[in-house]
Amino acid sequence: MSSAALDEVDIQASDYQGPNSARALTEDIKKLITNLLLLSRSAHRLPTAIPPEIVEYVESSRNPDIYTREFVELVQKHNQQLKGRSEAFALFRDVLAREMMSALPDNGEDVRRVVESTGGKIEV
Repeated sequence: MSSAALDEVDIQASDYQGPNSARALTEDIKKLITNLLLLSRSAHRLPTAIPPEIVEYVESSRNPDIYTREFVELVQKHNQQLKGRSEAFALFRDVLAREMMSALPDNGEDVRRVVESTGGKIEV
């Protein structure tokens, strides 16, 4: 169902000029009803899983756009924390590898392989 179809009905109703307008208006209303029936029959196939938090948010007369913005900000904050943790672990990996190579020189090649396979690089 398009906005144009609704606009046509609106125009014909406001510019009513007798039996010819009535027939055209009746046909347009029938088309709208047919489209609504098709839409309602196909609607059950659409995914409608809405998280309960969003439903509660909207039922509390709050704007869902604000919920989306808050959610995005929360995800960005969480991503920054994970990035910081990842960088801290990478630094720890590198320090540990250097210490292990100096304490256990016979295992140096194994340590180097592990560090490189986890995305690091040992500076000699």
